[in-house]
Amino acid sequence: MIELFKQPNLDWMGKAKYFYALSGILLLAGWISIFFGRGIKYGIDFSGGTNVDVRFAQPPSIDKIRAGLTAQGIGTSEIQPIRDISAKSSNEVLIFVEGKGQDEDLMQSSRDKVLNALSATYGVATSDKPDFNSNSTTPSSLAAVLTIRDPLFLSVNAGDRYQQLARKILDYRDSEANGILTNFDDLSKVPGVTPAVLNVIKSSFSLGPFTIRDIAIVGPKVGAELRKQAVYVTLYALGGMLVYIALRFEWVYGAAAVLAVFHDVLITLGFFSLLRFEISLTVIAALLTLVGYSMNDTIVIFDRIRENNRLLRRELFASVVNKSINQTLSRTILTSGLTFLTVLVLFLMGGQVLRAFSFALVVGIVVGTYSSFGIAAPIVVAWNRWRGHGVMAGTGTAAGNKNRGSENVTGRLAPAGRR
Repeated sequence: MIELFKQPNLDWMGKAKYFYALSGILLLAGWISIFFGRGIKYGIDFSGGTNVDVRFAQPPSIDKIRAGLTAQGIGTSEIQPIRDISAKSSNEVLIFVEGKGQDEDLMQSSRDKVLNALSATYGVATSDKPDFNSNSTTPSSLAAVLTIRDPLFLSVNAGDRYQQLARKILDYRDSEANGILTNFDDLSKVPGVTPAVLNVIKSSFSLGPFTIRDIAIVGPKVGAELRKQAVYVTLYALGGMLVYIALRFEWVYGAAAVLAVFHDVLITLGFFSLLRFEISLTVIAALLTLVGYSMNDTIVIFDRIRENNRLLRRELFASVVNKSINQTLSRTILTSGLTFLTVLVLFLMGGQVLRAFSFALVVGIVVGTYSSFGIAAPIVVAWNRWRGHGVMAGTGTAAGNKNRGSENVTGRLAPAGRR
């Protein structure tokens, strides 16, 4: 394996107080923001409400949209542009209307208000022609218009052939034009669209300035239930890992590892509150991934501590832990560094949809790697000092006491064997 450091000799346990201080500062800042600041920002999955994804033909004015929503009595909504990293402006926005304390009928009303506000703001209601960019324009409705006008002069199976042509046209609108067409002439690229067909579409439809890409409605009761289940899932994962590590090592190792992972999750939530990222189901998946990743790194260090405990019985336990962390340092930096670079690229270039998910991983990998040697290991050392008062490695735990006892017995029997 590649080694970044040749026999490092860092006193990690001597700096434990600095690790505790850093963790205390991060936890304090994050949880002051949660309890006394703006709190945790929940996504629609947990808070409940109406989420409307709208794509415009031209970059929209956020102030104009907000004014239209206010006129409909929903001025407390949130408007979030969706922008790729390479784009200077965004043609797509998410409009979120919180549904706290509302039932399904009221949230459906909020959905209708958002649509009415957009239609009134951009003058869609003034057109007497159907909006070609609207979801109401389906293959069946378009095929019906083409069948009545019959621009191809079909006499056999006209309905079926126009249905196929309508499906191709709308597939082009949804895939190639990203759901919104800005010029009818672009449809000439679709196989089968003749000038006569194009003239029928132009005379029968109008091009609206926006299209609804998606509408999601989640009730407040469902959101509260999802929040509770997310907490239970995380606690179940931590409990299972505690049992596993307690069986594989000792209970103090399991407790230290779980406390370190719990510390990672709390710090990550604090960053989410400070930087106003939404907590959604995908973020919970990222937190569970973080739990497993951080625990794996901690187990590697603990396993090396157990091996060195058998080999270095005459050394202080803190010294054994320092050597174990130094021996696994290259492996820790390589694996964590490469994973961090991957999720960093995902955060920078993955788009708005993956932004919160990748942010949780970016913060979690850094904090999880640090907590393995800065929190979990010092907790075990502190426990051994309290129990054994800084004695040698083999005497710090129950297993060490057994090893020391067998060593003493062997030492007493060896001279008799020689006689």
